[in-house]
Amino acid sequence: MKNLVLSLVLIISLFSEGYAQSKKKLDRQAIKAMCGCYEVNFNFAETFNYSKDSTYVPSAVKHDRGLEWVELVADTDNAISMQHLLIVPTPKGPYIVKHWRQDWEYQNRHLYVYNHDNKWDFVTLPKKAVKGQWTQRVFQVDDSPRYEGTASWVHVDGKSYWENTTPAPLPRREYTTRSDYNVTMRTNRHEIVENGWIHDQDNDKILRSDTSEDLLIAQEKGYNTYVKVPDEKCKPAQDYWTENHEKWALVRAKWDAVFDRNKNLSLKEKVDNKVLFKYLLDNDNFKTSETINPLIDAFVN
Repeated sequence: MKNLVLSLVLIISLFSEGYAQSKKKLDRQAIKAMCGCYEVNFNFAETFNYSKDSTYVPSAVKHDRGLEWVELVADTDNAISMQHLLIVPTPKGPYIVKHWRQDWEYQNRHLYVYNHDNKWDFVTLPKKAVKGQWTQRVFQVDDSPRYEGTASWVHVDGKSYWENTTPAPLPRREYTTRSDYNVTMRTNRHEIVENGWIHDQDNDKILRSDTSEDLLIAQEKGYNTYVKVPDEKCKPAQDYWTENHEKWALVRAKWDAVFDRNKNLSLKEKVDNKVLFKYLLDNDNFKTSETINPLIDAFVN
């Protein structure tokens, strides 16, 4: 009887391990399916207003579109990194905006959770809490942190999606225009569909301080669609990355060294009245580790 029980335990263990590996393979396929060339529609609308200020003005509805290349930067068994590059048409030809970056890590336990006012709290989760999950880390255009969260990819009824709720700084579209809230509680859903993928968002606009409870100001809906088009349409972005990827690898390496300190992080918004990405876009003066590393250090409190 004892041998039978041991055999059943072994069979169940092998089955569970096989399922986990098969599930992980599907997860990786879903994540990497977000790479490629896409026509993107960005849509945001404020849905509900909870402000008690009679002069409150809701954010304007935003509709925008663009062509975006999502470059596979790194791909290992437990980690995938993808850089978004926006192609902006101008009279002088395509202009490339190094857009956001998303990194994915399997069963990661260490997160930087946004607090408020350019501060992130370092958090360590129990091993069992992240079993089978993927952490998505999202970075700013200068590769500084934005937000991150962990959840499971779900593959059911022909759908593949990942959904998580986590705090984040204000979105770029409102960073310089709104001061009545300082945290965006983001519910992000990434869903892979037949013609590309969807970034679906339900966001709370929150005013947070060290001395009082969070105050909900308003809520908004975001619905961004990425429709796959031939890779050739994104050649200008591919060329940009070929020419500039080594520099941005140095930037990522420096930020990784900062993150590896595994302690709370606070960043300066400006140094000498200038934001970080404007320094880094200066390729003449900031293209080596000798110039990039002390620059990033200057922004870390």
